[in-house]
Amino acid sequence: MRFLVWLLAASLAFLPRAFAQNSPVRLPDLGDASGSDLSLQTERKIGESIVRDIKFRDPSYLDDPEVAEYLNGLGARLSNAGAGARQDLEFFAIRDASINAFALPGGFIGVHTGLVTASDNESEIASVVAHEMAHVTQRHIARGFGIQKQMQLPLMIAMAASILLARSRPDLASGAMAAAQGGAVQTQLSFSRDFEREADRVGFQTLAESGFDVRAMGAFFEKLQRYARILDGGGVPGYLRSHPVNAERISDAENRALNMPYKQRADSLEYHLVRAKLRAEAADAREAVKTFGDAVNDRRFSNEPGARYGYAVALLRAKEPRRAEAEIARLRADGGSSPMVETLAARVRLALNDQAGALAILKSALTRFAHRRSILYAYLATLQEQGRHDEVLAVLADPLRLYPSDPKLHAARAKAYAGQGKRLLQHQAQAEFYILQGSLPAAIEQLQLAQTSADGDFYDHSVVDARLKELRAELALEQKDARKR
Repeated sequence: MRFLVWLLAASLAFLPRAFAQNSPVRLPDLGDASGSDLSLQTERKIGESIVRDIKFRDPSYLDDPEVAEYLNGLGARLSNAGAGARQDLEFFAIRDASINAFALPGGFIGVHTGLVTASDNESEIASVVAHEMAHVTQRHIARGFGIQKQMQLPLMIAMAASILLARSRPDLASGAMAAAQGGAVQTQLSFSRDFEREADRVGFQTLAESGFDVRAMGAFFEKLQRYARILDGGGVPGYLRSHPVNAERISDAENRALNMPYKQRADSLEYHLVRAKLRAEAADAREAVKTFGDAVNDRRFSNEPGARYGYAVALLRAKEPRRAEAEIARLRADGGSSPMVETLAARVRLALNDQAGALAILKSALTRFAHRRSILYAYLATLQEQGRHDEVLAVLADPLRLYPSDPKLHAARAKAYAGQGKRLLQHQAQAEFYILQGSLPAAIEQLQLAQTSADGDFYDHSVVDARLKELRAELALEQKDARKR
C-alpha cells in the first residue's frame, strides 16, 4: 500500500489552497444523483489515475485476464438488467484474502479475491457487486466529497485515496479522510449510512432484475457478522470496515427478499472455475493438491467441474503436468469444456514442452471463443515464445481494430516488431502502449526514438511526427492545468 501513502502525501500538499476559502461541505439532496458539480469526465479521470497507480505500484493487483473477464462479465450482466444511469464500468481483482470490494471514482470497482473464495454461490458475489455498482450509478463518491466548483482536484484525489487505504489500514485512512475534509464531516470511512441504505436498495433492485437470488444480500451480511464474531478485534472483515452492517440493514435486505417470489439461480460454470482457480493458487501447491484431491476422491464438492479444475491447477503448480492433464481429460469428458479449461490445457502442454500442442489447443479455442481475450493473450504469448513474429502481427490485425484501447495488444505488437528488427514501428507501438497507461512523457520518448530510427519510409516518419506533435501539445496542456491548481 506504499503507493497510497505516496498519493495521499502528494495530494495533501496542495490542500491549504483548497481550504483557503474555508467553505463548508454541503451534501446534495440524497435523491438527486446528478447533484454534484464534479463532471463524469473529471471523475473518470481521477479514477483512471488511481487505477493506474494500483496496476503499477500495488503488488497485490492481480493481472489475471480470466478473473478480470469473469468479473467484468458479471458486472455486464448486472448493468444490462439494472436500473439507473448507464456508465462505463471496469472491474479488477486484488489478491487479498480479506472479504472486501470497493468502488472508485469514474466507475472502477475492485474486488478482493477473498470475496470470491469465501462465497458459497454466485448470487453472493453478485449482491456485493450490485451494491458497489449502485455507489457508482448514484454517484455517491462525488456527492460524498461535497463537491463545490471551487474545490481543488488534489482534495478529491486525496479523499479517493483515503477510501482505498481503508482496505487494509483503517487507522491511517481515518486520519487521511479527516485531513482531506478539514473536519467538515465525520471521519467515518467511505460512505454515509444514507448512501449505504441507498446502495442496498438500488443494488437489491439490480440483483432482482438480473435474475440472481435476492436472498443472497441478507445472507452475505449475516456471513460477515459471523466472521466478525469469530475473528479477534484486528481481524474484522474489510467490508465491514468501509460498509458498516447493522441489524437494520440485514433486516431491510431480508424483508425485501420476503416480498419477492422465490427464484432458484444456477451458478455459472465460470464462477466455479474462477473460485477454484483462486483457491488453488492461494494455498501452498502441495496443500492445494491434497485439499482438492481429497474433495474429488471423496466426492465432497458443491460442483464437480470446479473441483476437478482446481485439482488440475494445483497439480500443475506442483509440477505434475501428466496428472493435471488426466484431470482435464475427465473434466472435458463430463462436458466441462470452457475457455478457462482450454487455456489450462494449453498451459499443461507447455509444461510438457509441447509448444505445438499448446498452439493447436489455443488456436482451436480462439475459433470457438473468439470474444475471449484471455485466449488471445495466451495464443500471442505462445507464438512469441517461438519467435513467430509474422504470425503475431497477422493475428493482431483484427483485435487491434476491435479493441484499440487494449494496452496488452499494443505491447504484443511492439514486441513482435522488435523481433522483426523494425525499430520505428516498435517504438511507435510502444508509444501507444504508454499512452494507454497514462504516461505521456514515456510515449513522447518512444516517438523521439522512432524519429531517429533508420528504417521506415517517408509515410511512417510523417505519422510519427504528427503523433509526436499531438502528444507534446497534450502534455503542455496538462502541465498548464497542473500549474493552475
